[in-house]
Amino acid sequence: MNLIEKQYDLVVVGGGMAGICAAIAAARHGTKTALVHDRPVLGGNASSEVRVGINGAGRTTPVAFKNGIESGIILELMLRNKKVNPQYSFHVQDNISWEMVNEEENIDLYLNTSMQTSHVENNKIIYIDAFQNTTSKLFRLSAKQFIDTSGDGNLAFESGADWTMGREGKDVYGESIAPDVSDNHTMGSTILYTARDTGKPVKFTRPSWAYEITADMLGRRNVHEVSNGYWWVEVGGDDLNTITDAEEIRDELLKYAYGAFDYVKNSGKYPQAENYALDWVGSVPGKRESRRIYGDYILTQNDLEAATIFEDAVAYGGWSMDAHTIGGIRAKTEDAKKGCGSIFSEVNELYTIPYRSLYSRNINNLYMGGRCISASHMAMSSTRVIGTCAVLGQAVGTAAAIANKYDILPREVNQHMNELQQTLIKDDAFLPGIPTNDTEDLISNSNCVISASSNKEGAEPHKVNGPYARRIESEENKWISAPMSDFGEWIQVAFPDAVDMNQILLRFDPNFSKYFATRITDSKRNNEEMQAELVRDYKIDFLKDGNIIKTIDVSDNFVRVNHHKFDKLSCDTVKITVSKTYGDESARISDMRIYCL
Repeated sequence: MNLIEKQYDLVVVGGGMAGICAAIAAARHGTKTALVHDRPVLGGNASSEVRVGINGAGRTTPVAFKNGIESGIILELMLRNKKVNPQYSFHVQDNISWEMVNEEENIDLYLNTSMQTSHVENNKIIYIDAFQNTTSKLFRLSAKQFIDTSGDGNLAFESGADWTMGREGKDVYGESIAPDVSDNHTMGSTILYTARDTGKPVKFTRPSWAYEITADMLGRRNVHEVSNGYWWVEVGGDDLNTITDAEEIRDELLKYAYGAFDYVKNSGKYPQAENYALDWVGSVPGKRESRRIYGDYILTQNDLEAATIFEDAVAYGGWSMDAHTIGGIRAKTEDAKKGCGSIFSEVNELYTIPYRSLYSRNINNLYMGGRCISASHMAMSSTRVIGTCAVLGQAVGTAAAIANKYDILPREVNQHMNELQQTLIKDDAFLPGIPTNDTEDLISNSNCVISASSNKEGAEPHKVNGPYARRIESEENKWISAPMSDFGEWIQVAFPDAVDMNQILLRFDPNFSKYFATRITDSKRNNEEMQAELVRDYKIDFLKDGNIIKTIDVSDNFVRVNHHKFDKLSCDTVKITVSKTYGDESARISDMRIYCL
């Protein structure tokens, strides 16, 4: 077998949403990146192979944080998907993920490619060997830096990074909802299914190999609708290890998934299921928990409950801490039978995640993103959800780009924390408690006057250039016009004298409280064409001495961030006129920046 050798600045192992965001973030900042993924499609648990919705801080159970939905690269992907995929197809979402990765000239994508070995010298990874099973090619990928977004921490494990697996007892970190004694248990894995309404009665006979599900077995687990499978069809984490027993877990899950559908069809409790037939049953379990890699800091329940704003905050979360029933649906204890499958311990505020939890403490050029970051079991039960994993991916991808820029190691990026945080914010990440400090923005660094055709109270024109680009509690941090007239509504920036400029950055409002990701659940889908508050059509006029010298017209916009670049010009006024949204009566602009770079 021929060995194909490649050299990169960065190698990312794992192409779930964390790996996608890490690779794109690094590539957009000039880092030559390889993205290695062992499946035929990108997306991990959010792909068509598993079909989990992109949940995060803005979608908790039962509490949804207002204005908590993640921005940045994951929002860009979700808005693009929403525009072209109103049918909520996970297969189409797969290709949106692939499209965004392939648009980046600094990324080489290796699908169907499994990392096999890692070569380490002096606590640094030198290269990995990876086999592509569709082509029988063996790649040796060398790089200065590596990111593990594999979920299971496979790269870290093969490289000798310090890791753990299981639950810490109360005495380890002083976590009140941790188990009394440490153990090796984890949350289990799940296989989902979908069922289709055929328009006529359809019989279902449970296969002889599938398990019979009873009401006593379900306890308070909720059959929320008949069109899809259930998160509580969960196996593993007890005597079945979610890594080493993964194949047995998959087989067990199939038996329970078919049993669950049989219960819905034939128990007599759900007459609405009469016309439904199985349409798809997953072959790849969605995994919640396995290895966690130790970093310089271990995030714990105490940090989440205190809503800590770390000085090195680079991401945030807000999902509840889930104490899933050990053994899942196989659990035999009376408590498990009476339970709903998990105990949800809500976090009261958004919390931040420190950079020190995102790189290995003993492998000097290894980052972690996704669910294998440096966290206790209880903290990980919140940080593991896909939206949070995605912003963790963007954080480490951006950090890797800064490390590449200065030719330093991950730990040394701590000396460039302000640059890392402000780069993330400029790239539309949200860091609670960390305001924008844009030293290059001509608006915030001049005596310009911002005015508008109208505004709602609390959403005045000057708020279009503030410390945050989304609502924070009662503070709008955006301009919102009165109901739009036939001629649209405008906002303008007037400088005392003409200034040179060649870029303008606009951020619109996608409503960070309205969940809209592709999801398997029929009844809770957002069926708007796009988020109603998002600006659809607008124009930018550049004026000098009252005369328009340049106009940029945009129609059918569907993204939050519009970064316009043009040949340098000199003007004294920039006017933006919004003529149409996707349904909201007001024009909304969350942020405006002007540059001459």
